[in-house]
Amino acid sequence: MSNRPLVTRYEGNPILTKHDVPYPVETVHNAGATKFEGRYILLFRSHLQNGRSIIGIARSDDGYNFHVDSKPFMVPPTEGVFSRFEEYGVEDPRICSIDGVYYITYSAYSRFGVRIGLAKTIDFKTVERISLISEPDMRNVVIFPETFNGRYARLDRPHSEINPWAIWLSWSSDLVHWGESEPVINPVTYHWDQMKIGPGATPIRTSDGWLNIFHGVFPTMDGSVYRLGVALHDIANPATVLGVADDWILSPEDSWELTGYVHNVVFSCGAVAEDDGTLKIYWGAADTVMCVGTARIADLVRLCRDKPRTAL
Repeated sequence: MSNRPLVTRYEGNPILTKHDVPYPVETVHNAGATKFEGRYILLFRSHLQNGRSIIGIARSDDGYNFHVDSKPFMVPPTEGVFSRFEEYGVEDPRICSIDGVYYITYSAYSRFGVRIGLAKTIDFKTVERISLISEPDMRNVVIFPETFNGRYARLDRPHSEINPWAIWLSWSSDLVHWGESEPVINPVTYHWDQMKIGPGATPIRTSDGWLNIFHGVFPTMDGSVYRLGVALHDIANPATVLGVADDWILSPEDSWELTGYVHNVVFSCGAVAEDDGTLKIYWGAADTVMCVGTARIADLVRLCRDKPRTAL
């Protein structure tokens, strides 16, 4: 492995700020990412001035220069079953494309806690909510973009006081009812991800396995530091972890990552694989702005293979 950074930051970062949004918001961060009809799509989270979150949409021809739609993409409904469980906001979407349908998982906040909502779109103009697919407390759910012997798989991040904030894997036959859950990656004591970990971007299929970009948190005397790491899962059975890289791949460095709404944060909800073997990784910086960088998929796979740490 050379001394060059694993993730090369785009020189034009940040790529989206609140000033790019044509309606009042205080932040732009934690965006799910995909390509649709040749264009890049970001579904980003924004805080309103009341402190609650909505989801906006931005589009780009090159993956760097984005234009935000005139209206939000998802806001909490005022009636129906979802209104009860989204009254405090919708957050941190991930996008998973299966058979031409783009499924969106998101965190739904209410007085009852945080649950995972599932929605879908086929055109990124309209969105249909399908179901709430977890009980509280669950965050950061990402669905694999393929089925495995007719079943869907997802990475979860449930809360537990005994084994806090680890990554689990669950199975489903219909995307709504999930079970057979098991832990697949734990935090490591006195490690960059000691405090908690959680799945980030929708897993990327490679010839070596599924690439899982996740976040890890380390507690310091000055607060928590959020970084990005990477793991490799078996292509046929993603519950089997082939390697978890011992090193992080991205850490807060730029001024907009070090200071903001939440200091010292890089947090990814989306990445887009390119035909040339590179990966565009999108991340929220300090819960305030959106950034992007590029990495070579082969380098990330090699890091998991050549410099692993224990998964559990």
